[in-house]
Amino acid sequence: MSTVLTVEGLSLSIAGASVVDDVSFAVSAGEVLALVGESGCGKSLTASAIMRLLPSSVRQTSGRITLAGQEISALPERAMRALRGQQMSMIFQEPQAALDPLSTVGKQIAETLRLPWQQARPTVLRMLEEVGISDPARRVTEYPFELSGGMCQRIMIASALISRPQLLLADEPTTALDVTIQAQILDLLRRLALERGTAVVLITHDMGVVADIADRVAVMYAGRIAEIGTTTEVFAQPRHPYTKLLLTSIPRLSDQPKSELAVIPGLVPTPKQFGPGCRFNGRCPNADARCAKSVPPLETLGTDHATACWWTGRVT
Repeated sequence: MSTVLTVEGLSLSIAGASVVDDVSFAVSAGEVLALVGESGCGKSLTASAIMRLLPSSVRQTSGRITLAGQEISALPERAMRALRGQQMSMIFQEPQAALDPLSTVGKQIAETLRLPWQQARPTVLRMLEEVGISDPARRVTEYPFELSGGMCQRIMIASALISRPQLLLADEPTTALDVTIQAQILDLLRRLALERGTAVVLITHDMGVVADIADRVAVMYAGRIAEIGTTTEVFAQPRHPYTKLLLTSIPRLSDQPKSELAVIPGLVPTPKQFGPGCRFNGRCPNADARCAKSVPPLETLGTDHATACWWTGRVT
């Protein structure tokens, strides 16, 4: 499949402190890549950089972002506005907060098409049917506060996909939804990605969500890629200690009732606490003096599996 998005050496800083450091990955048409890690690891900032929607306090210090062969890192804002919603779209964490409470959902979806409501209405109704919303003719006249969280999330997906973008960024799309609705939303994203050939970057901290939907996974820690590969291979044989500990911390049905959940000791360091070596050094069970002094490079282990660890062989 053709490559839709390429991120090369992306680095971001806040007040001179590095918050995203040398992040690289690519996503092909119809593929779902999950960016996973604890809160504060730089996942959402990476997505914002791709969309060129970074807060004013964050500066891109290096890196190239290419969309369908076109480098967009230095495009003027006017050109980026033409791309957003057309060739690239984003689904945000809290749909009810992202939707305009004073406008009907139908008109909000139509805005993405940049057409008058009456002209866009047939396309909007078809899109609502595609995302599984019943009685779309009635729903388009309703306001966000009249809809459930799951329904609002489907509205956001409809708005993001109605212009058939090549790239979709989904930032924690199942946050605050119950388990049944989460499964429906994930199935919907997976199906639409395959049917439309859309490249999807899914941002999540939930490894269970990754297992359900992602083709490949990039594990981030403290602003860096710790491990990247196919979901099957990374889950079956994690080669970075952080990935292994994340997988170990997933609750399982086989766990004994009232038994303690596995946790990763310690806290993610803040940018001011980053040392010269591996940023997982302070929490890693395998760390030694070398880990504290030098940064391990992201090295390829197989066809599509790479990890950044000096002691990959110790991860079993």
